[in-house]
Amino acid sequence: MDDDLVRALLQEQHPDLAELELQEVVGGWGNQMWRLGDELAVRMPRQDRTPDLLLKEYQLVPDIAARVPLPVQTPVRLGKPSDRFPRTWLVTTWVAGEAGDYAPITDPAAADVLVDFLQALHTESPADAPVSDRTGPPRSRVEDFERLRTHVGAPEEARVVWEEALAAPEWRRPRVWLHGDLHPANVVVADGTLAGVIDLEEVCAGDPANDLAAAWVLLPDGAADRVFERYPVDDATVRRARGWAVVRAMFLMSMGRNGEEGLPGGKKHWGPLGRAALERVIQSS
Repeated sequence: MDDDLVRALLQEQHPDLAELELQEVVGGWGNQMWRLGDELAVRMPRQDRTPDLLLKEYQLVPDIAARVPLPVQTPVRLGKPSDRFPRTWLVTTWVAGEAGDYAPITDPAAADVLVDFLQALHTESPADAPVSDRTGPPRSRVEDFERLRTHVGAPEEARVVWEEALAAPEWRRPRVWLHGDLHPANVVVADGTLAGVIDLEEVCAGDPANDLAAAWVLLPDGAADRVFERYPVDDATVRRARGWAVVRAMFLMSMGRNGEEGLPGGKKHWGPLGRAALERVIQSS
């Protein structure tokens, strides 16, 4: 995938956008992104599973974007599979700021921004809303936990947090809308605080604990307490959220290790972010 391909696809399917300035954006994992003019972006899937996710994103995210208080990356045009590129792709809005994996959140007051976003997002979902095995109860990710813990050499304290999450009662209330993948590379930061949310391809219905893991994964030391003051939940939900935070932190660490070893898809700079997040979760016990 390169500038020439993106330009050719735009000329074929969205010719009114084809002459806008095009600039590849550093980063991305499941998708590669280009900035298109001042207000738009193009997202191109790298993985076979991603096109179906982008179609779901195109269908669901505009309604979510209309009710949340932060800018979110919102699909505005659908790119259809073709002989030139055999996968679904998107034209979306551009969310201004720096990706959170390059400019981490430093302002503790971002806890209030995060809570306002999550409370607006976490409305009850309809019965036919999509679900994902990536946002199920912690017991659905036992194999992932063991694989990640072995890969990154996480301390025993991580297992203690995980076992507490497994022992917590599961979410029995109506499922709510979730982002489903809140980690530093999927948010935008400006002036040290949360300024926007991107990559909503995992949007689905489930347990709010999955998104509440962001209290430790995204925010600086000590800010998680403020999240749960403003977003009160029962102890079981906090325990599940801490378990999800451990898994997400170890995922960041694993990607960082892959980057250090030069493996495809590795993100060297994610390692320190994951280690810091894991330490915050452990210290919160």
